[in-house]
Formats: sequence, structure tokens, C-alpha cells
Amino acid sequence: MALKYNTKTGDTVDFIVWKHYGRQDGQIVETVLSENPGLADYGPVLPEGIEIKLPAVAEPEQQQGVRLWD
Repeated sequence: MALKYNTKTGDTVDFIVWKHYGRQDGQIVETVLSENPGLADYGPVLPEGIEIKLPAVAEPEQQQGVRLWD
């Protein structure tokens, strides 16, 4: 389920993604931009009061560590 976020003065898509998801990997920024047509037209710093959809994204898979010594 997508959540909604209203921009504040000085917000950027990268910052909003970091604040909401806690990471920016896995093309999350691109996913948010594709879910919000026209958002990139505002430029890097977004004006205040724009409603942005924040879609659900998959959590990254945990990689298994390797033990070199016992």
C-alpha cells in the first residue's frame, strides 16, 4: 500500500526516500519518480505542499556471511 507524503520547504526526492525507507538502494528513488509522473519536472529541490506517493518496496535480501575460521 502506498503512503502519501506532503513536501516541506527544501525537500528533495533523495531525502524523502532516505527518511521514509531508510535506504536508497534498489532503485527506490527511480520507483518513487515513476509512481509520481511530473515530479522530476520540479527539479532537485521540491516546492512545499506537493503530495507524493511512496509505494511499498521489497526489503533487500540478507546476505549470508562466510566464516573463514572456526
